[in-house]
Amino acid sequence: MESLLLQINRERLLDTLNVSSSIGTTENGGLNRLALTEEDKTMRDIFIDWLKKEGLDVRVDDFGNIYGRREGKINNAPAVAFGSHLDTQPCGGKYDGILGVLTGLEVIRVLNENNIETNYPLEIVNFTNEEGARFVPPMLGSGAAVGVFDKDYVYSRKDTEGVSFEHSLKEIGYKGEAKNRIRDINYFIELHIEQGPILANNEKSIGIVKGIQGDNWLTVKVTGETNHAGPTPMENRRDALVAAAKMIDKVNGITKEIPGLKTTVGKIAAIPNITNVIPGEVEFSIDIRHENNETRMYAIDKLKEQMSIIALIGDVELTITTDWHSDTVEFSTVVMEAISESAAKWDYSTMEFFSGPGHDAKYMAEIADTGMIFLPSIGGISHNEKELTLDEDIEKGANVLLYTICKLANLQE
Repeated sequence: MESLLLQINRERLLDTLNVSSSIGTTENGGLNRLALTEEDKTMRDIFIDWLKKEGLDVRVDDFGNIYGRREGKINNAPAVAFGSHLDTQPCGGKYDGILGVLTGLEVIRVLNENNIETNYPLEIVNFTNEEGARFVPPMLGSGAAVGVFDKDYVYSRKDTEGVSFEHSLKEIGYKGEAKNRIRDINYFIELHIEQGPILANNEKSIGIVKGIQGDNWLTVKVTGETNHAGPTPMENRRDALVAAAKMIDKVNGITKEIPGLKTTVGKIAAIPNITNVIPGEVEFSIDIRHENNETRMYAIDKLKEQMSIIALIGDVELTITTDWHSDTVEFSTVVMEAISESAAKWDYSTMEFFSGPGHDAKYMAEIADTGMIFLPSIGGISHNEKELTLDEDIEKGANVLLYTICKLANLQE
């Protein structure tokens, strides 16, 4: 490993992470910091204080996204942006998204204490409601900032209590101005935990993310006939649940035919859901993902065909609707190469692969060359209080982020 001029301060970074981990702490050591709640406000207030202490120009846009800008040598030049999100799942971990923001802060601190001025400006970002745990869909803040979602749509999103996104923004004092939205950036880099087992299983330190898999959400409604369980002969039944079960088996089975395909049935509801009544209606969800758009659509078409045959044989009606879809996003080779070169400076092992989950980087790719750095998740566990990324891996990721940002900002040749 060559001699390096800069490196992050591991102890300071972990102390910063510990502050975050104390806000919204759950009984089992995780975090419950839903978007635009009081816990989120507390974390946001602290984050802004940290930004101001580093001399950054802080602004908040009309979706509550927070930006901290550090000017460069070249006036009015496009910026290098980096960050993630500080909101969590209801029983989430301490690392998901949060590390992307806090390692970015540590990069700013290292540059400041070494009096290093980059050619291009730097912008650190905390995006609102990435998780989608309170307001659906996820990644509202980043999507809205780049124009994927319009303001009326975002503001009208409501949580399970009927409270709107806009009301919540006002309630915690984070409804900023549209003029503060992110714009004129060349690059965006997001550091994130992998949320899967690939890096850990392959004993690699750094994941260089090639892009984000395409994803479709389907709702399947099976309609049969409700009837009494006792007197109704088996051959006379139009059992919606039996048909649905066979369909769900096909959803799982198709992954054995198509390499890399991931399918999940995450929700299911039977009506009337009574022990001695034949279910007359069943509704379930399908989440289907693949890095190749054509392969994913082929899988969906094949599933629809298989489920239609089951419906015909079972004498039930079938309705399939698409609730949400997102095509595959491929990240910038320029950013990927910068991440690779930065990891090589430290002799960190790397591997390239697509991300299964969506991230704010997905929407940032609409306006800038974008890339992601993944860190190992122990056991592949995420969206769980047991989520764990080791301190040594956090340090490695932060060092790679530091040098990637410096390279893209024309500090490193």
